[in-house]
Amino acid sequence: MPRKKPATFEVWREQWSMLGFYERFEQIVAIILSAVIAVIVVTSLVQLIRVVFTLLVLDAFNPLDHAVFQQVFGMVMTLLIAMEFKHSIIRVAMREDSIIQVKTVVLIALIALSRKFVILDPDTSPSKVAALSGAVLALGAVYWMMRERDQKALDAERAFCLATKKDHGEEA
Repeated sequence: MPRKKPATFEVWREQWSMLGFYERFEQIVAIILSAVIAVIVVTSLVQLIRVVFTLLVLDAFNPLDHAVFQQVFGMVMTLLIAMEFKHSIIRVAMREDSIIQVKTVVLIALIALSRKFVILDPDTSPSKVAALSGAVLALGAVYWMMRERDQKALDAERAFCLATKKDHGEEA
């Protein structure tokens, strides 16, 4: 299924006039949340740049040092989580999705758990690592099943379009 083109401002204004009170409220909240998360992303990026610059200039930057690795990549992954979260909110604000998609929430949770593994202390208990691993496996299985479902729906839609074209004598 081809991706929809982003709505232009004129289309958005036309759609806005057709929205009810609650839909407008949702749009306003999504736009405000998007702006707040954008501020968080910019602030986090500035903080990351400051930390990396400090490590490069003032300290001997050694990415193999476990504490440095945890700090820098923990911050990078935090930025990725925030950006993915903002992306999902923007899709709602631009009326590409009607609600936050479960698949996106599962993906964000997987990224957050991956971040947790990066910042874990080396002396973390095995039971905690096992619990986090179980959560990653469960979320990974859910994400895989949702992706497979979406792929089957896409394949069925493509097959239907091809069958329709053949029925009308068009070339595939």
